[in-house]
Amino acid sequence: MIAHLNGRLVEKNATNLIVECGGVGYFVKISLHTFSKIGKEEQIKIYTQLQIREDAHTLYGFYDLKERDMFNHLISVSGVGANTAILMLSALTSDEIAAAIVGENVSLIQSIKGIGLKTAQRLIIDLKDKVSKIDFNAENIFASNNTNQNDALTALLSLGFDKLKADKAIKKIITDDQSVEEIIKQALKII
Repeated sequence: MIAHLNGRLVEKNATNLIVECGGVGYFVKISLHTFSKIGKEEQIKIYTQLQIREDAHTLYGFYDLKERDMFNHLISVSGVGANTAILMLSALTSDEIAAAIVGENVSLIQSIKGIGLKTAQRLIIDLKDKVSKIDFNAENIFASNNTNQNDALTALLSLGFDKLKADKAIKKIITDDQSVEEIIKQALKII
């Protein structure tokens, strides 16, 4: 397997790159997220995943390891191929996908082109336990950007509570005008 490429960026398009390493140009398929993160620098390092099929050897590239890990989780689900996974990572960041899976947000997953109801449900069922163990940004867990919710969740996680249980407890008791301390106290009663 080719784990990463460290070389000269020869060509950059919205869907692919060509990276020259040791005189060999590698064609790498990428997501829009990776495309936006790669600047104009000539020397780049890109994490990769090689997919070998009967008719093709395709190299997929990712700006960071978290995106590559999410790609591998997505393609492990029946009915989700590599191109669909890249499309999902182009529509949403890996943190947003993880938050949608943990939060069982079928409509958000289904809003991605090519993902139907059954595939969205299968993604949630197959990946919920795996994704809840991944460290993703807490601010993406909540639909609203309430910093008190985020701070309370971060505090509960630092106390050693399970992310999924802490998230559910906070969602049960949250109101608009609660302080972080009040949220934590009430959540501790539920957990």
